[in-house]
Amino acid sequence: MDIHHFLALPHRFRWGGAGGDDCLTFPASWVEKVTGIDPADEFRGTYSTREEAQRILDSHAGNLALMERQLAPVKAKRIQDPDTGDIGLIKAMTGETFEDQAEALIGAIRFGPLWACIHPGGVRAIKAEFIAAWRLQA
Repeated sequence: MDIHHFLALPHRFRWGGAGGDDCLTFPASWVEKVTGIDPADEFRGTYSTREEAQRILDSHAGNLALMERQLAPVKAKRIQDPDTGDIGLIKAMTGETFEDQAEALIGAIRFGPLWACIHPGGVRAIKAEFIAAWRLQA
């Protein structure tokens, strides 16, 4: 499956990645399509709120450390110049309403000059600063 077909699939936001995806399971679902290995498998369905997700992140030293750990089994290579299909940790605005908008670190997939990420309203491609990026070994 290529990135265009993946992004065209019906995606819905669900904390915990069961019956949908959240901001870290979304790129993990792409990794699974490319490699056959789901780096979020051990966490899917184990949480259902933002607070529970944050506890998992905190217990693994944060987003970056968790992504490094989970991408290691698929031999994803850390890179400096991301291209379409690469996985990234980006800075983006999150929140379901204007009142709860906040900048956060979230997982995303590089799509041309943009980053595709999931939001309660669906998949969005946004311009964002990346903190780290990885290339999958297909």
